[in-house]
Amino acid sequence: MKKNGKYAILFAIGTFLASMAFLVPGCGWMMLFAFIPLLAAERLATLEEKRRFWLFHYPFFLVWNLATTFWVCNATVGGGIFASLANALQMSLVFGLFRWVKKRLKGGVLPYIFLAAAWIAWEKYYLDAAQISWPWLVLGNAFSRTLPLVQWYEFTGTLGGSLWVWTVNLSFFGLMTVLSDGSWGRWNAKARAAAVIALTIAVALPVAGSLGIWWSYDETDDPLDVAILQPNIDPYNKFTAMTQQQQNAILLDQAARAVREHQDTVQPLLILTPETFTADIWADDPMLSHTYRRMTAFTREHPGTNILLGAVTHDRSATRPSRTARQWADGTWIESHNSALMVDSTGRRDIFHKSKLVVGVESTPYPALFVPLDDMLGGVMGRDVGQDSVTCLTFRAAGREIPVGCAICYESIYGNYCRDYIRAGARLLTVITNDAWWGDTPGYRQHLSYASLRAIETRRDIARCANTGISAIIDQRGRILSRTPWWESSTLQGRVNLSDRETFFVRYGDITGRLSIFVFILLLAAALIGRWRRNAL
Repeated sequence: MKKNGKYAILFAIGTFLASMAFLVPGCGWMMLFAFIPLLAAERLATLEEKRRFWLFHYPFFLVWNLATTFWVCNATVGGGIFASLANALQMSLVFGLFRWVKKRLKGGVLPYIFLAAAWIAWEKYYLDAAQISWPWLVLGNAFSRTLPLVQWYEFTGTLGGSLWVWTVNLSFFGLMTVLSDGSWGRWNAKARAAAVIALTIAVALPVAGSLGIWWSYDETDDPLDVAILQPNIDPYNKFTAMTQQQQNAILLDQAARAVREHQDTVQPLLILTPETFTADIWADDPMLSHTYRRMTAFTREHPGTNILLGAVTHDRSATRPSRTARQWADGTWIESHNSALMVDSTGRRDIFHKSKLVVGVESTPYPALFVPLDDMLGGVMGRDVGQDSVTCLTFRAAGREIPVGCAICYESIYGNYCRDYIRAGARLLTVITNDAWWGDTPGYRQHLSYASLRAIETRRDIARCANTGISAIIDQRGRILSRTPWWESSTLQGRVNLSDRETFFVRYGDITGRLSIFVFILLLAAALIGRWRRNAL
């Protein structure tokens, strides 16, 4: 027991730092040191020739996942457990691959460069390509509530934060290593000074640069008035305890009060409703929906008003359009979508279908494999269908046409994806969501904070509408200017600024992720070639 005591201490310190970085506002900086205990334990294990070190690093990642995302179990126990187990396993595999490469590259700094590159390359794949992804703990997300430190995300995106985390952790660990093994005493004065200066730059330069941007950033001044409706309808009872007509009455009453409070101005008004507010809309003919007709009538009664409506929508077909379509009793094939519609008085219709779908709940990944299995189980998995590419909704009022990007719930976690809204012309970002599935846990607060990172990356104001809260207006620096309470019916009125600016990140994309993939492949190839050569000899 005493022999493993030092590992237990390092385990406790590391998981504490990593968890607090995500759970406690203002503690994102802890992530800059959270992996040092893990790296120290790995070095000890190497020196002691300790076997089965995965019994340390897999529990490390598992505890971190459970501590920060346990709240997923409030919505689905099985899904929450699977997400933590699988995400921790992937982290552990990356770390295990680092240990394998470390043996082949025979020490030095290259294995640690490989570790950082492999980790960020995995995050890049998770964010952009994987059908089954859970990117909640992307390392750069840790700074979502320490925004003055990461204003440079407008250049790098969130993966730049992941690179910063690894750079600082590895720099401190390297300095600790040379101090502990006596190498420091063999270095000359110039080498020591260079090491200290490099570490100082790694920590201080991003902070200084970010603070400079934070204090000097000039918000664009092109206002649009918004009213964010938070009806506070319990999603677990939404379709059983209350009819859609009753829910419509609640929402339209809020909208009417918002318009009355806004009537002294001559400015147009964008009204936001939450994700999946209604489920009675046919995508090919929304006017068949009682809810849609009510919303359209409201905009006619109040010229200059548009409603951004969250809805479950459906397409029907006589033949099966895709593997994920479901067949109704009358033989009709139905495809469902989690959608956002822009409703105005002109009768023109804009609709966007959510593309980044929650695995299991909304989508069946790898349908060729899992749809037949799901059919055998009675259709327990979601079968929503998303768009192939991002499009904007258009706000039309007072002679203006304003492209609006609408990230639906889970989509707001994906920075490179939200960048596509700006590339499509969005002058404003909106987020519509329903966070109540998780209860009063850190989940909805973390989700809100991630929207601030999207504001920094794109330099767009964000209007966020959540069914049960927290709804908010976020400026281009990521600051939450106003917000609603949690689990209260509320209406938030305010003003957002439109922008045509393109940040470096929007223009050129995720350079950090692409470079990391290149370095990962290069160093992995070097390790494989080195092993092949040794085997050949």
